[in-house]
Amino acid sequence: MIRKIHVSDAGQGDQRHLPIVLDPMNTNRDLYADRGYTMTEQIAEQGVRDCIQRRAQKEQPLTVRQKQRNKRLAKQRARVEHVFGAMEQMGGKFVRCIGFKRADFAIKMKASVYNMQRLVCLKGGVLDPF
Repeated sequence: MIRKIHVSDAGQGDQRHLPIVLDPMNTNRDLYADRGYTMTEQIAEQGVRDCIQRRAQKEQPLTVRQKQRNKRLAKQRARVEHVFGAMEQMGGKFVRCIGFKRADFAIKMKASVYNMQRLVCLKGGVLDPF
């Protein structure tokens, strides 16, 4: 289920908005993210545990242990990626409209529809579009 959402324009990086979407009421303090994110002091101060995959640096490949860690973390991250896949089937995160408020509304409606579909699935019902 999507619990928190924050919409911004494409010119701003995702990592800048990460503290906004972290839920302090979430009992699981693990932060799973891809290699594009880095654990900042601001996030670490919130008691979040670093479960971010490691990235190989130029001229310095990942060690065997780092590759194993990335593989272990990828199994957990795959569950979250299904949410983005479902959003992509609804037209993706890209929205064509004039005005930020309309774009914000469109993205939040897609998230609401996803949550409703997921709720039906979790309740054991059959989702019939007609």
